[in-house]
Amino acid sequence: MAVTRAIRVGRAVYPKITVRVAKQYTEPSPEQLQQINADKQLKQKVFAALTPDRLWSGRFLPPVEAPSSDVYGTARIFNQEVKSRHLGLDFGVPAGTPVHAINRGTVILARPLYFEGDCVVLDHGQGLLSLYLHLSDFNVKEGDQVSVGQVIGLSGGSGRATGPHLHLAVRWQGIYVNPATLFRLNIP
Repeated sequence: MAVTRAIRVGRAVYPKITVRVAKQYTEPSPEQLQQINADKQLKQKVFAALTPDRLWSGRFLPPVEAPSSDVYGTARIFNQEVKSRHLGLDFGVPAGTPVHAINRGTVILARPLYFEGDCVVLDHGQGLLSLYLHLSDFNVKEGDQVSVGQVIGLSGGSGRATGPHLHLAVRWQGIYVNPATLFRLNIP
């Protein structure tokens, strides 16, 4: 079944926030740069191997029962320098909060990464991925099939994080999109 809908695209204004993180995340050592580059190559490989079939079905559900604490698109000023845009939603939950899959999919990554911390990536098919960052523990492994609402890990503060929370990102056809959009979709 195909769904077609016209989408209006316009300008958006995003907030800026200042964040203090350990120096290793703004001025990494040569050894840390090697790890960052290895992670980058791994992510490129993972993001390129997508399932052409649709695995998701029905509504997309938030990964935790909490309001978002930071929005998509925020300019992040780390230690006085703009280093990135916030390409996801943050949920301010305590460490150890169960994190649920937003829909059905396959675990294509479940391991620690330098910036992302303990990270799970789900392939929902047709170029749709969800990424769960800064976890403290994994409840899944690469290759697992998960259902909507299944616990995939526990929230934490690993990687480049200022404290415990869950960062949820969504990629569609290679582009990061606002995860909140998925939760508002009314899919038959």
